[in-house]
Amino acid sequence: MKSITLLILGALASLPSQSQSGKTMYSLKNTQQLKALHVALQAQTFKQQQSVKVTDTDPGFDSELRLAKLENTLFHNGIIEVELAGQPMKNASEGARGFVGIAFRIDSAHSKFECFYLRPTNGRATDQVRRNHAAQYISYPEFPWYKLRKDFPEKYESYVDLEVGTWTKVKIEVQGDTAKLFVHNASQPTLIVSDLKHGADAKGSIGLWIGPGTEAYFRNLVITGKDK
Repeated sequence: MKSITLLILGALASLPSQSQSGKTMYSLKNTQQLKALHVALQAQTFKQQQSVKVTDTDPGFDSELRLAKLENTLFHNGIIEVELAGQPMKNASEGARGFVGIAFRIDSAHSKFECFYLRPTNGRATDQVRRNHAAQYISYPEFPWYKLRKDFPEKYESYVDLEVGTWTKVKIEVQGDTAKLFVHNASQPTLIVSDLKHGADAKGSIGLWIGPGTEAYFRNLVITGKDK
């Protein structure tokens, strides 16, 4: 009887909770409801906090489609909040930065999405140019970081203070074709994108996103839909 009770409690703990304010909260203490796309998933305690670990499975894979999609979500406008931490994997390439972020409006075919992410190793780099590239917006598949940096220098990147492998609070506000990235509970956004590449009407899932050569951790995901 005791083992059955523990199983029931474990199953209940994995379910999202809906608050009266319209917020849906995912503790991310296990990998249930997550679909892995070119990543490995594992429930793991990191820095004394229960979380989901997301690890790159193929650093040579030439695509931004590395994420754990939260199934049964449909997000258009609203707020996404999460705590995350990222760091380069052991034996990662010299260019690995611990890329970690959130993808949103992921379509059902996984063929397009918007994304904000951080480069933790850039946050306190001694090279000012690297520091300026600490936060990034991309739009999959047509607008990877290198195209945006080349065609629109400085527009889709910004500086924010970051530490490698440290829990960091992130908030994303999305309304129409505008999205704002907030870091460390700041009242002002780190980065504003006023021309989301997939347009104001795009809808889709939310995903825990990483870049090549990265291991990352996510906990306490909260989604607040703002559509009426």
